[in-house]
Parts: sequence; C-alpha cells; structure tokens
Amino acid sequence: MKCVSIDLDGTLLNDHHEITEANKKVIQKLKDNDVHVILNTGRQYPDVIKVAGVSELEVPIFCLNGSMMYSPTGELIYETTLTTDLYYVLLADLQKLDVGLLVYTNQGGFPATLPQLRGQSWDEIQKMFDAQNYDSIPQIEGIKIYKIIAVVAETEIAKIESVKQTLRNYKTISFSSSFPNNCEITSNDAQKGKAIRRYENIKNVTFKEIYSFGDGGNDVTQFEVSTRSFAMENAPDEIKKIASDLTKSNNEDGVAYAIEHILKLV
Repeated sequence: MKCVSIDLDGTLLNDHHEITEANKKVIQKLKDNDVHVILNTGRQYPDVIKVAGVSELEVPIFCLNGSMMYSPTGELIYETTLTTDLYYVLLADLQKLDVGLLVYTNQGGFPATLPQLRGQSWDEIQKMFDAQNYDSIPQIEGIKIYKIIAVVAETEIAKIESVKQTLRNYKTISFSSSFPNNCEITSNDAQKGKAIRRYENIKNVTFKEIYSFGDGGNDVTQFEVSTRSFAMENAPDEIKKIASDLTKSNNEDGVAYAIEHILKLV
C-alpha cells in the first residue's frame, strides 16, 4: 500500500494560497489508484478547510504538525496538547527573547493564527502581540493548547536561532520552522512523520511506500519516514539537502509534476 503525504503552504498551495487544477487532478488520480493521500500541515484545521478545494479532496488532514489528525469526513481521530505547566514555563523563557507569540488552541489562535497575519505590517502584528494577555489563556474554560509559534520580523531572523537554542533544553517538546522567521513548538508526540506512523496504527494499515512533499523544517520528520522525499524548488537549501529528491516549485505544480513524471504513480 502506498501513501503520499503533502504539506500545504509553499508545497501544494501556490503563492496565491490556491490548489491548482493540476494538483487537484493528480490527487484524484492517486485516490482512484488506491494510493492514500494525506495533507500534512502546520495549519490549524479551520485555516485548512477555508482553502478553496480542500474539502472536495476528501482526504485525511493532519494539522499543527501532527498535534491533531482528522479523517476525510472531518472527524477528530487524534490529538495531543501542551500541558498548562509546560505552557507557563515555555512562556517565561520565550518572553525573555523578545519574540512574538501565537498560541493555537481548540478555541482558536491567540491573538491569531499564522495565516491571519498575512497582509499586515509588522507594526500591526506587534500591536496584536503587545495587547495579548498570554498568562490568561490557560484559564479559559475548556481550553486545550496545541502549539505555540515564536514569530519575528523578517529583518530579525537571527532571533529564531536563540529560540531554538533555548528550546533544546526541553525534552518533552518538538520544534521546527515552517518559515525562516518562525519556530513552531508542539508536544514531542506531534511531528509530521510520527503522525503518518500513528495513522497506520489507527487504521491498521501498513504503508510499504511513503512519498512526502514539503518545503520547510517541519517537513523533515515526514522526510525521515519516507521511501522518497521531495523538496520543492522554492524550499531553503538546507531542506533540499535533507530530501532525497527535488521537484519544481509550488508555483509550477511541483507536486503534480513529481507524481506524474518522476514517481509515475498515475
């Protein structure tokens, strides 16, 4: 049984945040050929299904780097969280580093999710960070915290290395970057590669071949469990070096190209 695991931003989606017709058609062809297709993203589920065409694909969606896993019909089949105690310890360390923070929960993003920052100036974004009371988030009734993202202005990317250096002291978290100016923090049980293996166990299937597509640091763990892994042409050089193969950019239907012309799965 074969599986194709595909990242969204910078991979399946073009720079207009759209799924092109070529990519839609190749996913349908894979399904017709009994190949399991998974969307494996750092986004939160509401931000995923807002993308035109995603719901029509009718495939499993793994969100927040594997923190939450959904069936093709939108049923939650797995979740893992950051504990309140761990959240407060992380918060104290991260606030010392002068970075912006996005907190992803079952009640939305505080003060927002990453896609909601799109189109805003850094001054506008900074005001959102400054206005957020982060200490009060765990006190919200019924709250579950899935992910924290440290974000900096594109002119201050060097700060992200300081964030990662601090996080290396923690043994119960996983962290990676979906873009050069951020660092995404989740439970150690939440990784894209682990999510693929977990899905096998949940569904009692074995993927003899796994092909993954991505463009960021949060895709490395799915590369590690793959038969062949594809970095997009638009990916950073360090990600290209980790992947086993390269394909065209997200603006050139790189996913469809690799599936049809390199892997020849359809």
